[in-house]
Amino acid sequence: MTMPHVGAIFGAIAGVMAIMLHSSIHKIEEGHLAVYYRGGALLTYPNGPGYHIMLPFITTFRSVQTTLQTDEIKNVPCGTSGGVMIYFDRIEVVNMLVPLAVVDIVRNYTADYDKTLIFNKIHHELNQFCSVHTLQEVYIDLFDIIDENLKLALQKDLTVMAPGLTIQAVRVTKPKIPESIRRNFELMEAEKTRLLVTAQTQRVVEKEAETERKRAVIEAQKVAQVAEIHFQQKVMEKETERKISAIEDFAFLAREKARADAEYYSAEKFAEANRVKLTPEYLELMKYQAIAANSKIYFGQDIPNMFVDGSNSPPKPPLG
Repeated sequence: MTMPHVGAIFGAIAGVMAIMLHSSIHKIEEGHLAVYYRGGALLTYPNGPGYHIMLPFITTFRSVQTTLQTDEIKNVPCGTSGGVMIYFDRIEVVNMLVPLAVVDIVRNYTADYDKTLIFNKIHHELNQFCSVHTLQEVYIDLFDIIDENLKLALQKDLTVMAPGLTIQAVRVTKPKIPESIRRNFELMEAEKTRLLVTAQTQRVVEKEAETERKRAVIEAQKVAQVAEIHFQQKVMEKETERKISAIEDFAFLAREKARADAEYYSAEKFAEANRVKLTPEYLELMKYQAIAANSKIYFGQDIPNMFVDGSNSPPKPPLG
């Protein structure tokens, strides 16, 4: 072989080796796991983030995300119980797959498990919901619970079918409805808003009237309470005057009784003293003292008693 032929062979071998090396080295991003297929069979050992080597052309890999991810389902048709077809422009499903469940879920539902477990399930559950509710309920009355119902329905099935895959949240956009129906809804909403404003205005007027009535009642109660206080004050004043008068009367009676008792006691004691003092002997003594004090003494047959005249009037001539 000539040198050019040898160089060409070595160059070809080097090129093949470079291609094989390039095909065998692969990189896995953070938050992902690599699952491997060899001859179409899923291998049981995944690899984490970083650079890895595999057999080129025989082994292939798929990167599976194990962090929070958001799947978008767009333009989902939905038929209401009344036969109106509406479309949900976008439904977002926030989900997370735990690393330990990656191999089992990929084996059962492939690496595109979200199409089977989330996308198709969203279509099914949303149509189930719409089929038993009217357009009014789906578009207005029950719209705020659609996302929560979808989340609960998804998680209930995933707990049985794919343990390790959890639904964190579901977000549903307002559905698109036929233009003629949409205008009717807008008119209805405008009328409802007007009625709400009217009702609110009526409630405000009623509240103001109720407030005014309560204010009048409070004012009347205040006036009545003030009058009651004045009345009670006058009653208390009269009662106080009556008590003072009664006390004064009682004190006057007590003083009069004490004075009468004192006078009675003095008279009684004086009488008692006189009884003790006015003995026959003392009276006899007093008689003689009285006789001695008189300047004239009259005697006579017609005079049953003796009188003593101590005055300076001229004496009368004796009788007989």
